[in-house]
Amino acid sequence: MEEIGLSWWLGQGVSLVALTLCLAGFASKRDDRLFVLLLFANVAFAAQFALFESWVAAGISALIVLRIALVRRFPRNLRLMLGMLLATLAVALLTWSGPRDIPALAAGLLGTWGMFMLRGIAMRAALAVAALCWVASNVLAGSIGGTLAESLIFVTNGVTIVRLRRDARLRYIHG
Repeated sequence: MEEIGLSWWLGQGVSLVALTLCLAGFASKRDDRLFVLLLFANVAFAAQFALFESWVAAGISALIVLRIALVRRFPRNLRLMLGMLLATLAVALLTWSGPRDIPALAAGLLGTWGMFMLRGIAMRAALAVAALCWVASNVLAGSIGGTLAESLIFVTNGVTIVRLRRDARLRYIHG
């Protein structure tokens, strides 16, 4: 068994910061608040994956910071979305180490499409599937905190989807 070093402990600590930011974001019913908190959380995730030497996941997490900033300013911009998809593929190609990088790549591609092209419940559903891919990526990287973070993000996101559906039903009933 590998000796646990400082980078492992730092990676776990940084992932707990990301967890806190993501839970606060997905608990919000406001897309803008979600995007801002996810921006900061992905800085932490990029650092965490770098500490675990999971370079595809680190690179894609860093790209997600740019993606979130672009999505907030240019929602549903097909050209920017295609550019971000190509950038995600380029990062994966340049840092690829093997099949363990597939979940991070899938999460990056799905999250990019979901954030640019969808809103509300549909966006959160796409991000929930991306979160499951990130769970797998964190497991493969050896991140306990990251695995917990993405699992809780998935659950929190699901609860928020239910809350949004309930609110929509109540608006429909009460006009």
